[in-house]
Amino acid sequence: MLSLIFVFLFLKPALLLCSLTDPVCFFRVKDKENPEGDKDIDCSFFIYTEHGDMKNDYFSGNLDKQMTPKNVHLIFSLYFAMEEINRNPHILPNISLRANIKCNLREEKTKYDLSPKKSENFPNYYCKNQRKYLIVLTGPTWGVSANFGSLQYMSRTPELYYGYFQPLLNVHEQFPHLYQMSPKDTSLPLAMVSLLVHFRWNWVGVIISDDDHGIQFLSELREEMQRNIVCLAFVSIIFHGNLSLLKMFDKYFNQITMSSAKVVIVYGDKDSNIQLNFILWKSVTFNRIWVSMSQFDRITIKGDFLLNSPHGTLIYSHKNSEMSGFKQFMQSVHPSNYSNEISLIRLWWIYFNCSWSSSNCTKLKNCSTINVLKWLFRHQFGVSMSDSSYNLYNAVYAVAHSLHKMLLKEVDLWSENAGKRLEFDSWQIFSFLKNIQFVNPAGDLVNVNQEAKQDTEYDIFYVTDFKHFGLKVKIGNFSGHSHDDPQLYISDEMIEWATGFRQTPPSICSRPCSPGHRKSPQDGKAVCCFDCNPCPENKISNMTNSVDCVKCPDDQYSNAKRTHCLKKVVTFLAYEDPLGTCLAGLALCFSSLTAVVLAIFLKCQDTPIVKANNRVVSYVLLISLIFCFLCPLLYIGHPHRATCILQQTAFAIVFTMAASSVLAKTITVVLAFKVTVPDRRKRWLLASGAPNFIIPMCTVIQLIICGIWMGTSPPFVEEDVHAEHGHILIVCNKGSIIAFHCVLGYLGSLSLASFTVAFLARNLPDTFNEAKFLTFSMLVFCSVWITFLPVYQSTKGKATVAVEVFCILASSAGLLLCIFAPKCYIILFKPQINSFHKITKTHSKNENFH
Repeated sequence: MLSLIFVFLFLKPALLLCSLTDPVCFFRVKDKENPEGDKDIDCSFFIYTEHGDMKNDYFSGNLDKQMTPKNVHLIFSLYFAMEEINRNPHILPNISLRANIKCNLREEKTKYDLSPKKSENFPNYYCKNQRKYLIVLTGPTWGVSANFGSLQYMSRTPELYYGYFQPLLNVHEQFPHLYQMSPKDTSLPLAMVSLLVHFRWNWVGVIISDDDHGIQFLSELREEMQRNIVCLAFVSIIFHGNLSLLKMFDKYFNQITMSSAKVVIVYGDKDSNIQLNFILWKSVTFNRIWVSMSQFDRITIKGDFLLNSPHGTLIYSHKNSEMSGFKQFMQSVHPSNYSNEISLIRLWWIYFNCSWSSSNCTKLKNCSTINVLKWLFRHQFGVSMSDSSYNLYNAVYAVAHSLHKMLLKEVDLWSENAGKRLEFDSWQIFSFLKNIQFVNPAGDLVNVNQEAKQDTEYDIFYVTDFKHFGLKVKIGNFSGHSHDDPQLYISDEMIEWATGFRQTPPSICSRPCSPGHRKSPQDGKAVCCFDCNPCPENKISNMTNSVDCVKCPDDQYSNAKRTHCLKKVVTFLAYEDPLGTCLAGLALCFSSLTAVVLAIFLKCQDTPIVKANNRVVSYVLLISLIFCFLCPLLYIGHPHRATCILQQTAFAIVFTMAASSVLAKTITVVLAFKVTVPDRRKRWLLASGAPNFIIPMCTVIQLIICGIWMGTSPPFVEEDVHAEHGHILIVCNKGSIIAFHCVLGYLGSLSLASFTVAFLARNLPDTFNEAKFLTFSMLVFCSVWITFLPVYQSTKGKATVAVEVFCILASSAGLLLCIFAPKCYIILFKPQINSFHKITKTHSKNENFH
């Protein structure tokens, strides 16, 4: 007993203090923190009418309950519209709209369902003196409309749903008395994909709710992604039911964290388990960029955003024009401006840190409009209307315009209801409502009929936490009026101001292929996942992520990075080139040397060494060698058709003459040795100069082959664009390859015959016998041209021409040096050997020896 007395005495001062600071009429603790965050709680607005102009006591009895920030914002939007309408003499003159507010009906219904007297709470009839409502505005959650729809239908009260569009409520057979103010999100998939394309995000994840609304959105999103080459990294379908949620919680979490996608689209019903998942994930920091709708733009119980991320969240909101008078209305909502508004005073005392000037419940002090604005800003609302608030605002105007239109057709109704409670037939108003169309004070066209509504326009907001305060910045908008030409505008300056970054984080499966590379798909993966392979030679790609490389024109070639085509340089074996100069110099030197040898032989034509082995054939051979050395000059310089023809014919004829001359000299050696044996016919062959006829006979045959070649497929000038990289080589095409090889084959057969005969006669005993020299010269000649064939086929460009010129010079020099160098040495340095006396003396010694 003593302890109870002690406790009472201890608590009495506190109770006395409490009674002095707070009035007895509001004896409860101020609810500054809402345990639900800013979660949507259903609020139904039952609209009725009163005759005459009513005073501004809209709040009477409607705020005497616990409010969430969104509830307060909705109520303010409703009364703002009603005040505009009631003050407007052109809409419902002498009639005022009123509203009765009932919030959190779903929770009350749950309690009533457990009550044995639940039929008393929701009767299906009206009492005689009970007020009949004109229409009920339900939202922002659709569960109220779905659960109470049948009751509203039985009570003949139509509904206007002001929440986000819900396909289930659009079934006319099930809800014939309900219309939705929010437009369908038909353009939302296109709007989101357009944003992904703008930021070059082609690897994204999707989180949707497990309902028809979410599945339909996913199907439309896939179609838009396929058109714009955007790929899905993962799809998380959040199932209904607490048991399924607990089982799939880890799976959803791992899909997000393990995926390489840095951008995740969140879409679904706001009352689904998607919100619960994100609330449970609050302890984890997702380094992801969330892309979602305004219904997920809410704060949690901790005061932070539901979709929270270091990179921020992109929110799509229906485009709503700014209400110029809404800010002034918010600033004027002060208890002193409203008479007998006990509920409004109580709201300000609970939420806006007001104190009392006296013990009564109608006077406040230290209470300003700034408090309410600060409170709304703290809860992410400010003085602009949300989507639900804007839909509610338009719903009130739709009711007013429908009623006004009905009254214009039934003027007699005014006089009958004068001075009485003003009531109208709700279903009659509903028939006008379904076809109503008007322009609201903000200038937006409002149409209740869903079929007549235009495609939605969206504002795009960037939302993030900034030093423990919410930052919400409009960064762009989207208009989908034309599906073929959608309009997306993004302000890069606003993004940089809001985020501090000049570039957004990438969300890609594979790094972009730089110019000079092409994309190569990865087997079994999406088209956004690929490898980058360099372009092959002579192909380029000058764009990022090229699907294929483009071949350069024939007169151009690709640079080293395979990004541009460069003009090829026209080239040929010119005299200005070091190689051309060297080969031309060798040709002139050897031809001059041959001419000197010919001059020596002409000067010493009566000496034994010159007369031996057919002096005339030696002259012919030297002259043909001069032309052989001059042939390479036809290969050097810019080719023309005449030079191409002369190259092959001159080469064939002069080398045939040289080879046939060697053959004639070899046969002369053999016949000279045979003359020592008594045979009149052989002496006649040698004396008549028969070996000399071998040269014209062989040359005529080669002329016939060349004539056939020139007549059928002569050589011509060709531009070889593939022989040498970066160059267009001007060369002489042989024309007929068969004819060219026939010429070489005939020339080779002559050389082989000369080599064979010379080899057999190499050991014949005779003075100045040049059979050994002829054998060696033909061995060099044949070796050079046998080596020429494989080397010629393996070289490209100017090297091919250089190889051919070098073989001509090498084979001609082999003949000149091997045959005539020993003779010139004797003539110039051993003249005593080159005399008939010496030769006679040598023969006498040989005979005496034998």
